[in-house]
Amino acid sequence: MDAHEVNCVRAKLALYVADVFASVPRKDQRAKGDCYLRGLMLDGRRKSIQAMASRLPDGNEQNLQQFVNQSTWDPVPVQRRICERMLPLIAPAAWVIDDVSVPKDGRMSVAVAPQYCGALGKRANCQVAVSVHAASDTASCPLQWRLFLPKEWAADAERRALARVPLEAGHREKWRLALDMLDELAGSGMRPPVVVADAAYGTNAYLRAGLADRGIDYVLAVRSDVSAHPFDVQPVAPDRNGSVGCWPQPRYRHRAPSVAALAAGLGPEAFTSLTWRQGLRGALRSRFTAVRVRPAGKAVERPIRAAASAEQGWWDGILPDCWLLIEWPEDAEAPTEYWLSSLPADTPLAELVRLAKVRWRIEHDYRELKHGLGLDHFEGRSWPGWHHHVTLVTAAHAFLTEQRLAPKAPTPDSLSTRPSTPSRTS
Repeated sequence: MDAHEVNCVRAKLALYVADVFASVPRKDQRAKGDCYLRGLMLDGRRKSIQAMASRLPDGNEQNLQQFVNQSTWDPVPVQRRICERMLPLIAPAAWVIDDVSVPKDGRMSVAVAPQYCGALGKRANCQVAVSVHAASDTASCPLQWRLFLPKEWAADAERRALARVPLEAGHREKWRLALDMLDELAGSGMRPPVVVADAAYGTNAYLRAGLADRGIDYVLAVRSDVSAHPFDVQPVAPDRNGSVGCWPQPRYRHRAPSVAALAAGLGPEAFTSLTWRQGLRGALRSRFTAVRVRPAGKAVERPIRAAASAEQGWWDGILPDCWLLIEWPEDAEAPTEYWLSSLPADTPLAELVRLAKVRWRIEHDYRELKHGLGLDHFEGRSWPGWHHHVTLVTAAHAFLTEQRLAPKAPTPDSLSTRPSTPSRTS
């Protein structure tokens, strides 16, 4: 946005800031939040604090630095209020688990370490953050962020102290951070219609089990080497050897094939051509099929066996079934993409495809978050500063999304500012 466009929405932005930042106690802090959001939305290649302050007529670099890096305002209720406003507006088809990496120099920026950097496509010095987004084909919004803390930071007291990392923050795998965010959102009464993620998450059987334990349906991309038994294959108990000892438990007699091998056995005639949405160059179309399978592997079997043994003392050996969705483009020699889904067995193929492909919206909006709103331009080094910055970027993105989707539509009152209702006993 240029300066004129920003000035045209100043009144709407002021009302938005008053609502979203209602939990921030001081009026001057809320004013700095308004200023920071304008800096993020204003045209400019770099969205560091110094660069934004130089473009704003009321920009004060020292004040903005203090607001983001030293101030103690809590970003959690701000994020919660953004969710309250955006979920009804977006009406998401799914929530998407994703992560973003930011290349960094040096070793003192919080959570920086040599690790795989998606932005560069290779291992590099970077920060990685896991996120959960509400998404439809028309819009998306980040709902939660978690900064991934590498193992080397867990016991590095000096760096943790300098970066002001809280004592309770330790190393947790990215899939666990994703489940933590879903749990926190559920604690505020927010549950996903279905969860979608790429193969980096979907291949992880522990994540799939965690979603199943929470009663959350999913459509998750998986690698081609993930193993699964055909639906109709049954476990068989081997014969008992002699008259003593335990009765053998049922098990699958043959090793589970990969999903790629299952797909190869179907043949082109099993695939249906489907359009899932309109792109800039016309309809996006490919060939798909879906079959019921039983995902296998030790990570799948162990928790099921343990739960069955704890409840009834034995396990019948039958693995749970789910959908295997397969894509085979017309111009490809073999299937190229695979998804596992816990959606009901009567789910139409077109619905499975639509949900599997909804991740495109996240990739689209990530470009705006990073290149347009400066998600990866933060130059501070502290834990609080990073969380303040991503919350402010999320707020700016949500404001712009509101203006694009429903510029005149009222939003529900904030729980923190809504008038209290007298109790019946008062």
